[in-house]
Amino acid sequence: MTFPRGSGILLHPTSLPGVFGIGDLGDEAYKFSDFLAEAGQTYWQVLPLGQTGYGDSPYQCYSAFAGNTNLISPQKLVSAGLLDKDETNQKPNFPIDRVDFGSVINWKNRILSKAYENFCKMSDFNLREEFQSFKREFSWWLDDYALFQAIRKNRNNKPWYEWETSLKLRDENALAKMREDLREEIEAQKFYQFLFFWQWSNLRKYANDKGVKIIGDIPIFVALNSADVWHNPSEFKLNPDGSPKVVSGVPPDYFSKTGQLWGNPIYDWNKMLNNEFRWWIQRVKFTLKTVDIVRIDHFRGFAACWEVPGADKTAERGSWVDVPGKELFEALQNSLGGNFPFMAEDLGVITPDVEDLRDSFNLPGMRILQYAFGSDTNNRYLPHNYIQNCVAYSGTHDNDTTIGWFAAANEREREFCLKYLNSDGREIHWDFIRAIFESVADTAIIPMQDILGSGCEARMNLPASDSGNWNWRCRENDFSAKLVQRLKELTKLYGRA
Repeated sequence: MTFPRGSGILLHPTSLPGVFGIGDLGDEAYKFSDFLAEAGQTYWQVLPLGQTGYGDSPYQCYSAFAGNTNLISPQKLVSAGLLDKDETNQKPNFPIDRVDFGSVINWKNRILSKAYENFCKMSDFNLREEFQSFKREFSWWLDDYALFQAIRKNRNNKPWYEWETSLKLRDENALAKMREDLREEIEAQKFYQFLFFWQWSNLRKYANDKGVKIIGDIPIFVALNSADVWHNPSEFKLNPDGSPKVVSGVPPDYFSKTGQLWGNPIYDWNKMLNNEFRWWIQRVKFTLKTVDIVRIDHFRGFAACWEVPGADKTAERGSWVDVPGKELFEALQNSLGGNFPFMAEDLGVITPDVEDLRDSFNLPGMRILQYAFGSDTNNRYLPHNYIQNCVAYSGTHDNDTTIGWFAAANEREREFCLKYLNSDGREIHWDFIRAIFESVADTAIIPMQDILGSGCEARMNLPASDSGNWNWRCRENDFSAKLVQRLKELTKLYGRA
């Protein structure tokens, strides 16, 4: 699918400002939607919206379907009568420009539990009926997810593969007992999901009504400690005890000399092919209920996947294993009909089979300007080599900010960069934005950090590291009228408004 000429901003909701320790789906998210619309932007790109687990990465979630309850707005719960304002005022002294995930999670869990307790006492028929309708519509994933989370909480947050064998391997009698013993917690987990999707759908509608579309993100893999793997073990390459035979990663590259060992279990693609990719179709259809366009993370993994022995500590001994990606996308295309709004994250080791898969379905790939200055003028990431059907970025959530990148670049890269952009380097981030906006690429996306001119302290993620990531936040005065005007002028000048 091709997209009309437009531009947008990459900003995960956790990075929004606010007083509750983490960006959420409250007033600041609506203000950011206004900011995008006033600046002439077409897109708001977010990272995966799933419930994060250990390490707080949105690419390692407890479910491919469940929403991140840490994003639920306490402010909106007060408006709905589910909390008293005094209950939300009794909060820790959260940092302003960072997410302290530990304290946020503990506090959010307490107030969500209180909201559920208050809901059980309410006589609001409409809210109760909406909750019942939500449970009926999404029972096909919600029931097992809520059971998974209830057992995990009851077992001191141990991962499912450390539970007793009867639960780990899903003995039906053991599960029936858990459903009875943990009935109230299971219902609470369902209610938290209802709150997330209720708030998210209202926010998305508001953004859409302003002319802003949401670009979501589907990670190719799911976490081992997830309801998906626990509930669907036959869809993955697992040993009889539930441990992974092989895990995901990428070979040694720019980011890591030993490769990146992601550790996700690998799909049993043959079984998925035989059942006509049922799980994938459910996943994609559900995602398209929550966002307008989907960025497919690690697209090259749909042509071949880097499989690493499950017991290895680095990704060096992996091997490429073919994946029936063409059959998968044909099945998705048939299921979705004419609605095929995908963008492909085609970075990394891109071979002709990956390009063929991407182009067979007319999917726009990605061009990253930070990658453009390490070789010569034939570099595919230089704007004069872009094609129309692509998505151009200054950098992604895995890159340093543009100012951080420029400060760390070697002398040759900096010299080439300045000459190419006709820049003196004083506002290198705006020089990057201008080069991307004026390019032929149909879609241009800029991380909010580059709009603000933030340094390396605002980096969102450092691949191959396991701490200090995902916690950057904006400040309340960042979305100024002056910034709106400057961004709007560039957007209109290059035909992206």
